[in-house]
Amino acid sequence: MDNFMKNLEKYAELVVRIGVNLNKGQDLMIESPIECLELTRMIVKKAYEAGANYVQVNWQDDVVTRSRLAYAHDDALDYYPKWHTDMLERFVENGGALLNIKVPDPDLYAGLDAGVISRASKAAATARSKYQQYVRTSTFSWCLIKAPTTAWASKVYADLPEDQRVEAMWDAVFRFNRVYEDDPVAAWRTHIEQLKRVRKVLNEKQYAALQYRAAGTDLRVELPADHIWLGGDKANASGIRFVANMPTEEVFTMPKRTGVHGKVASTMPLNINGALVDKFSFTFENGKVVDYQAEVGYEHLARLLEMDEGARYLGEVALVPYDSPISNVKRIFYNTGIDENASCHLALGSCYPINMKDGASLSNEELKARGGNTSLIHVDFMVGTSDLEIDGELPDGRVEPIFRAGNWALAF
Repeated sequence: MDNFMKNLEKYAELVVRIGVNLNKGQDLMIESPIECLELTRMIVKKAYEAGANYVQVNWQDDVVTRSRLAYAHDDALDYYPKWHTDMLERFVENGGALLNIKVPDPDLYAGLDAGVISRASKAAATARSKYQQYVRTSTFSWCLIKAPTTAWASKVYADLPEDQRVEAMWDAVFRFNRVYEDDPVAAWRTHIEQLKRVRKVLNEKQYAALQYRAAGTDLRVELPADHIWLGGDKANASGIRFVANMPTEEVFTMPKRTGVHGKVASTMPLNINGALVDKFSFTFENGKVVDYQAEVGYEHLARLLEMDEGARYLGEVALVPYDSPISNVKRIFYNTGIDENASCHLALGSCYPINMKDGASLSNEELKARGGNTSLIHVDFMVGTSDLEIDGELPDGRVEPIFRAGNWALAF
């Protein structure tokens, strides 16, 4: 237990100093499951030690979350409180930072009607659209982190005795976040520098298109002019650098909205708003999903694609080598924040405007005119495999390998 508490403290310090990179005089908001009390208290302590003015903790509970969809009256499903969105927007505008311990139960909404889940999700996404624009343009510092809950650990480590599952999940979280290093903060800074080297090479290449080939996948993804590859950390509007997702192993950019053609098969299950979708595929024409299949959760996938017009277009393309720390564990975590960092992935829905030169200053109409996609959703799905090949088409028409056998074919 002594070692666990030391590692927990190292983790808390890491997410405060590297994740949100909290500065003296800032406010911090923490979104935390009630099961993560010990970690949350430690983060609060580290935040005040870093000079926080005020730390607000918003506690979450899966049972409470499910109760609303299971028992609320019908009209309530289309409602989302304006006072809550007002609070989030004012918090950002006042220079606050957000730390979200995002670990939903993968089976949270099992047995609930897909239409009910979709309506509530759309209401929330619509009400929070201005706040989400702040997120996607990196107006403020925000970070999503992971910590075990009983439900999540039991799903991922179902092969272990019940009393060992949470401990195994903690070991994974610590390992993926380099907590076992003598100096995790220094280890993260080294890792971020490596990701910067990767994105520098890709930004110099300015590929016109990427061609994906693997079992069930033959997909061409065009990239818009002046696209920018990001990865590791980024700067908010005040110039403070932060890491949006911990752990992170990806570099990512935006695809051209109308430039996606072919078929792509998923390689991991996807948790959509607490409902599981698995063994699915998409067919694209001129950027739009024109056909789709799913052996598990078809109705949930259909509802997602009906969210709005932009939900059928891609907003992100991300590259992660198959030989990477999370992938090498050979385990599915049923949590996009981890699984996406074990696999190359794509995302349906809104792009991140910061993936385009001067993109953060563009209106939605201007962004679309330059090739970006806009939507209420942004949902990553994994496509990486050990046999994935990706070619890059250079602006002069030459083609060169980017990935072979699931790993980088470029030198960094």
